[in-house]
Amino acid sequence: MNHTEENSNVEEVSAQFEDFLRSSGLRLTQSRMDVLNQVFAYPGHFQIEDLLVQMRQNGYKVSRPTIYRTLPLLVKSGLLTEFIDAHKNTRYERIHSLQEHAHLICLRCGQIVEFIEPEIESLQKAVCEAHRFKPVRYRNEIIGYCSECQAELEPTSDTEKQ
Repeated sequence: MNHTEENSNVEEVSAQFEDFLRSSGLRLTQSRMDVLNQVFAYPGHFQIEDLLVQMRQNGYKVSRPTIYRTLPLLVKSGLLTEFIDAHKNTRYERIHSLQEHAHLICLRCGQIVEFIEPEIESLQKAVCEAHRFKPVRYRNEIIGYCSECQAELEPTSDTEKQ
């Protein structure tokens, strides 16, 4: 993405959040905008504590309650999605302009792998059509063990002989 596209995207995201706040009767504060900007600067999935650390490292004087109050607003505005990882932690991911995708979540190490599978997407659409259901967003999560954790969990041949 070039610099012009990036600026346009930031303006679009800010406008969407501002419209949401206005229609909800809420004020657009500098703290909320700071959280929004740092959410969209975060590289991937994050927990509240991850965002707090990033913001403080970047010089923002943000409080934990401000983040706790702002993230649900970003979810309701359609700019952020939340999901529960394999360790029952709430994680967030920005969704503005992202393709629908699914997650593979490792129970042991917590690794999250994103993937897009056209056959799953086609099947979801067919199921929705069959039930006359209008989807807003899809969320697919497969929880199990990544290849590294599988290898560590499988008994070795030496252990089996004992």
